[in-house]
Amino acid sequence: MEIEKIIKIVESRLSEKRFHHSKCVMERCEQIAKQVKYDVEIAKQVGIAHDIAKEIPNEEKLEYVKTNKIEIDEIELNNPTLLHAKIGADISIKEFGFSEDMAKAIRAHTTGIENMSILDKILFIADRTSCERGFPDIEYLNGLLEKNIDEAVLYIFDKKITLQIEKKAQMHPDTIIARNWLLKNME
Repeated sequence: MEIEKIIKIVESRLSEKRFHHSKCVMERCEQIAKQVKYDVEIAKQVGIAHDIAKEIPNEEKLEYVKTNKIEIDEIELNNPTLLHAKIGADISIKEFGFSEDMAKAIRAHTTGIENMSILDKILFIADRTSCERGFPDIEYLNGLLEKNIDEAVLYIFDKKITLQIEKKAQMHPDTIIARNWLLKNME
């Protein structure tokens, strides 16, 4: 599906603020894709669509995964906001005709996953470094990205894990598994 059609569908399903975020992530995906010499159009499509399911109410998210036979774990059951990644991946295949690799990037954008592809990493970083985010460490993170995409991904994992510890919140095991996989592959 052409990017303009995807943009219109995404805009129709998200609040103005969430749609703005999605556009910013799309633009950031484009920048990173150019930097790492990845297909810009694919990166942009994944960027705009990544949060398509973000604003679905939690009850509907739980119903969606049940109806569509999407496997979830206990942490996702107790924190249905995490489900937007898996649901977004499913929607992107069914409605936008995305490939499995494109859907996998959407699936991975919140927690990370083992065996992250370049596209997975592009979206993962873009979601954290899009222009509207305004985190104080963006320049540092962008510096890491200039050196090595894996260093940037590792930094984001470490920040996510630290935040969950500080909040005394449950941590999704995919993040730990993905971080361990990344460290092993960086050796």
